[in-house]
Amino acid sequence: MNKLFTTLAVGVLSMSSVAAFAADASCNTVRMADPGWSDIAATNATAGFLLDSLGYKAKIDTLAVPIAYGGLKDGQLDVFLGNWMPAQQGFYDKFIATGAVTQYAKNLEGTEFTLAVPDYVYDAGVHNFADLQKFADKFHKKIYGIGSGAPANASIQEIIKKNEFDLGDWKLVESSEQAMLAEVQRNVKKKEFVVFLGWTPHPMNVQIKGMHYLKGGEKYFGDTGSVYTVTRKGYADACPNVAKLLSNLIFTQDMENSVMQTVVDQKVSNTQAVKTWLKANPAVLDKWLDGVKTVDDKDALPAVKAKL
Repeated sequence: MNKLFTTLAVGVLSMSSVAAFAADASCNTVRMADPGWSDIAATNATAGFLLDSLGYKAKIDTLAVPIAYGGLKDGQLDVFLGNWMPAQQGFYDKFIATGAVTQYAKNLEGTEFTLAVPDYVYDAGVHNFADLQKFADKFHKKIYGIGSGAPANASIQEIIKKNEFDLGDWKLVESSEQAMLAEVQRNVKKKEFVVFLGWTPHPMNVQIKGMHYLKGGEKYFGDTGSVYTVTRKGYADACPNVAKLLSNLIFTQDMENSVMQTVVDQKVSNTQAVKTWLKANPAVLDKWLDGVKTVDDKDALPAVKAKL
């Protein structure tokens, strides 16, 4: 009887070990979303470098924001570092407030995200959303947005649909972030009127001379905001070590702007720009890696420093 009990006990323990190993193995690849925004490319690269240094694999797919939230809901994605609030209030209501997706940690605060104009347009008297219609012909009644499906585009469409600020007959021009900024730069070079989606942190705030954010759109875009890390439901419980890293990853405007500017100025990858920044700011690793282990349960700090 004792022999049978021992055999059964060993079997149960073995099965438990296999189950635990399987659960851990399922966390080894961290599936992340990138909507094609420079700021999220920088923060994804930061998380990706740290994860790779710890023995994990960061798998980053370029996905439109609605697809990213759907992927989190369906368990096809693990993490999205780009929950901009209040710009994504609609997605918050649909996915986070309902419990389908988890808003896990705030990773950045003090953001701006609204319509913007270059300095000569601002100097001409365009300071507010309500000023746009006064110069409708000069703007050709166009507002330049980012990729289709972006929450900010939806807000602009709602403004047009409701004829807010007398913009009912204006048109939203949707394109990638890079294409939008290229169009803005072409207009700036010719000193033509242009209004577009702007946000900080982003190199555009330096590249577009005298860029100004318009007032009046707070109902749709808020005043200042924050960015959150969101995960699929139950991810923190299933993958506590990765979740600990994610909760520690709090960025600053200066850090993100520095990384993005290095990418632009030196024409290097986001990962290389992140490594350059970390070499110059190694103290941040103490906070980011506090309580975090490698995939094989070793100290995280030496493993990451070895990769720099």
